[in-house]
Amino acid sequence: MRVMTWNLWWRFGPWERRREAILEVLRAERPDVLGLQEVWERPGENLAEWLAAELGMHWAWAPGEVLPHWRERVGGDDPFGVGNAVLSRWPIAETAVLRLPTAGGPAEVRTALFALLAADPEPVPFFTTHLHSGVAGSAVRCEQVRALAGFVAEQRRELPFPAVLTGDFNAEPDSDEIRLLGGWLTEPAVPGQVLVDAWRFAEPGQPWATWDGGNPYIADAAWFDARIDYVHVGLPGRPVLGRVRGVRRAGDGPVAGVWPSDHAAVLAELQEG
Repeated sequence: MRVMTWNLWWRFGPWERRREAILEVLRAERPDVLGLQEVWERPGENLAEWLAAELGMHWAWAPGEVLPHWRERVGGDDPFGVGNAVLSRWPIAETAVLRLPTAGGPAEVRTALFALLAADPEPVPFFTTHLHSGVAGSAVRCEQVRALAGFVAEQRRELPFPAVLTGDFNAEPDSDEIRLLGGWLTEPAVPGQVLVDAWRFAEPGQPWATWDGGNPYIADAAWFDARIDYVHVGLPGRPVLGRVRGVRRAGDGPVAGVWPSDHAAVLAELQEG
């Protein structure tokens, strides 16, 4: 099973040309399921819906909030919204949405989207999210992770396939918020629940930054490279369901002269059965 997560940078930059570049990357990489963040919509049109139609996939959507400074960057008032999405080659049997807490941070709408994938041989509990982005916002993200972990535990139920959690966490691997997910802190987000960072299985020496100063969209803003986009997987089920077989970056270069997004994607391969 090929699992991808990718922040698609809303409608910043040359967004109409970027849409075509995003599609070409997805055609080349052939993911079975994607967690997408910063997906734009406008009346009668949704980027996730368009991608799903072009790729022959199923899709689900959870609207979020276009932040005021985003609208200022693209020229003020316009009809575009934003949200998280799931694309899947299998039918999506059910969905649920969690609004993440603001925990004393900005009063912004951020969500986690659950999609139960009707995969064979076992259904897959799949999640995607986009956490608070403030550089000094670790405390907010920690509270969001606690809520998110509870949501994962609730929706996963007793399914044999482990939970697959994707997203832009706006946090580096050694941060408290990511360690909470992995059960590394004294008080884990959910006792007994472990969500492993798939990048632990990456080949040594390969490019790792998903927020990379080599990307021209962020060359002036990235004062350090960071890995902030993740595929997390619960401990393997029976016998090895969900075991990580490999992981790497994707979408990390130009397509026909256009970079698809300001983030690189993460592509992980999981054992299906």
